[in-house]
Amino acid sequence: MPEPSSPHLLVRAARGEPVERPPVWAMRQAGRWDPEFNKIRAGKPFYAFSEDVESAARGTLAPRRLGVDAIILFYDITTLPVSMGLPFQLKAGAGPVPDRPVRTLAALARLDPNPAPATYDHIRKLLARVKAELKGELPVIVFAGAPFTVATYCIGTGKDVDATRRFADQNPDVWNGLLAKLTGATVGFLRTLIADGADLYQLFDSWAGMLTPEEYEAWAQPQHAAVFAGATGVPRVLFVKEGPYLDRMCATGAEVISLGTRHDLAAARREYPHLVFQGNVNEDVLREGTPEQVAAEVRACLKAGGGHRHILNLNHGVDKETPVANFEAYIRAAKSFNV
Repeated sequence: MPEPSSPHLLVRAARGEPVERPPVWAMRQAGRWDPEFNKIRAGKPFYAFSEDVESAARGTLAPRRLGVDAIILFYDITTLPVSMGLPFQLKAGAGPVPDRPVRTLAALARLDPNPAPATYDHIRKLLARVKAELKGELPVIVFAGAPFTVATYCIGTGKDVDATRRFADQNPDVWNGLLAKLTGATVGFLRTLIADGADLYQLFDSWAGMLTPEEYEAWAQPQHAAVFAGATGVPRVLFVKEGPYLDRMCATGAEVISLGTRHDLAAARREYPHLVFQGNVNEDVLREGTPEQVAAEVRACLKAGGGHRHILNLNHGVDKETPVANFEAYIRAAKSFNV
């Protein structure tokens, strides 16, 4: 076996190298489902908490005690548009809401297309703080929202795809200009964090899975490819929530494709043997099942993954109602399975 390129299991798996077992982590592994995280957050509003570097670092690191193979920084995909000059508030039941939705060319012009790293300095400090605490024990994942999903929040439509369609149809110059600005800013943001020592990054396109093929080809696929082409040097992961267009996802340049439950992991591995796949344990089982059912779901996923070019994760993030015992069973089953 050749010498490993990294001390980190996750990084080697993401590069398609031979590994002793598939690594395991989970989207939203640092979050409200975890009593330890809630104790650290202590009821602080989301943005206040995420901008408090010391507290955010402790929250980010909370899952380490549970045996995960990677740490993902705790912040929000709206961090980038905030740095571009668009403040947000996090509202219960509505998610991130912009103070001044970008709905005109004048509003678009006010967004900085190349925000200085100082405008998201708390993320850079968080990365440095977490890396110093880990001392090389685990790799650190950073992330960004894909331009389509971030744009929907910037115009104030969020996951209401029909409202986004209407806006794009009525304001094509604003919409296309916003996608272009976000694409360039995302590349700069990720390049900075890579230079600061991030080990891997994930691009989240939460709502693009609801687009038609034609919309996806215009508003998602080119932007994914542009981000991955512009921000290089570490393994890159693409996540489209239950994304139906696997062929398009696999043609973006990402080394790792995160799958939802709509896809057959074993079939995807056969069809795209040069790629690494992430997923795709059903987060509903973590929330509603027993520890035994969670373990069975993990074993089935690992069997489908074949032990190689596979990173164990969920189809989406850990739900806030997930029992701690189920998350523990998820990690335990991942680490004890023999393919």
